Amino acid sequence: MSSRMRRVDEAVREVLGDAVAQDLKDPRVGFVTVTEVRTSPDLRHARVYVSVLGTEDEREATLAGLRSAHGVLQSRIARELRMKRTPALTFEHDDTAERAARLEALIETTVTEDEQ
Repeated sequence: MSSRMRRVDEAVREVLGDAVAQDLKDPRVGFVTVTEVRTSPDLRHARVYVSVLGTEDEREATLAGLRSAHGVLQSRIARELRMKRTPALTFEHDDTAERAARLEALIETTVTEDEQ
């Protein structure tokens, strides 16, 4: 990945993080962190990875709220970044935190068993 694409991804991530925290009034959108953005080389599409605290139902509701706010978020990107093309946003759940917690629990269990 080129340094230009990394800068674009990071700029879009920052704008979306601010917009989700400040602009969205949808009650479905809970505690959300935009963890990563991957834009296509032609800047037509961006995959936005979000971490959501809560149950599976709350996660799905939050993703639905983000998808419905697509236009608002896309216009904020266009306004703040002044890109030639504003990418179409696709939201996906980032389960890295859950996987890390599960891995940490497995390691702790293994260490505990070895000590016995």
